[in-house]
Amino acid sequence: MPKLYLILTISIIFLSWTSCKNTTKSLEQKDNDIMISLAQWSFHKALMEGKMTHLQFITKAGELGFGGVEYVNTFFKDKAADTAFLDEMKSTAEKAGVRQLLIMIDNEGHLAETDVDKRNEAVLNHYKWVDAAAYLGCHSIRVNAHGEGSPEVVMDAAVDGLSRLAEYASTRSVNVIVENHGGYSSNGKWLAEVIEKVNRPNCGTLPDFGNFCLKREEGAMWGTPCLEWYDKYEGVKEMMPYAKAVSAKSYDFDEKGEETTIDYKRMLDIVKNSGYKGFVGVEYEGDKLGEEEGIKATKILLEKYR
Repeated sequence: MPKLYLILTISIIFLSWTSCKNTTKSLEQKDNDIMISLAQWSFHKALMEGKMTHLQFITKAGELGFGGVEYVNTFFKDKAADTAFLDEMKSTAEKAGVRQLLIMIDNEGHLAETDVDKRNEAVLNHYKWVDAAAYLGCHSIRVNAHGEGSPEVVMDAAVDGLSRLAEYASTRSVNVIVENHGGYSSNGKWLAEVIEKVNRPNCGTLPDFGNFCLKREEGAMWGTPCLEWYDKYEGVKEMMPYAKAVSAKSYDFDEKGEETTIDYKRMLDIVKNSGYKGFVGVEYEGDKLGEEEGIKATKILLEKYR
């Protein structure tokens, strides 16, 4: 292990021990406007490799001192209507002392599809996840506003798809929130305009500190080098007026524990200055630290600047 990462790992172990002595309650003190949750994607390798189950993730979040959890539907994709399993999730979360906050929805179609039939199918596909979120007591589902075509054409499609899904979700007291998650949605100004046009109180954004690639090699959505970036700080600032959740993406850390690609102090200042008072979710995606170590490092950094 390189000397730099040996030092950082030792620091994380010490700091996480001291910060986790006061567990969930310390993260929800009334004088702290911003609380800290854990996005399930932070453990995606362990979950995909079968080293952790969906329910074990909930328990682990509580053990690590998080106040809430943010699910990814991929890890319980066949359970949206399985009330027995959803009851297990509720029971596990209660025992762990964490709040179930939202479900991130993937692989159910894109709500900005310019093909009307595909867009209609995507809207209907999301209904079951709205119902699941309502059953669990989650405040939101996170959706994708992707589509092929010009920015204007895709925007019109996004407004239609989001409006119709938000109308259904309003009957279940659930929010529909869009993350900057590739394509036009990673353009903060574009996404803010979409939400303004939808103009529904239960439709908003989930600003992510890191997903601001507008264009990749070979026209891919993910997995290839980025050719064009949107300014991440400007993007988060543009999205925050509509934010109902915030994702603290992280990749790597220096010897002082600072994220090497994102100025966390600057980001947290943007979040706080917007008046936001909800949860900020840790979403570690790095490779140099293990998942749990990266999660702890991100949590410590959020606690430092929140």
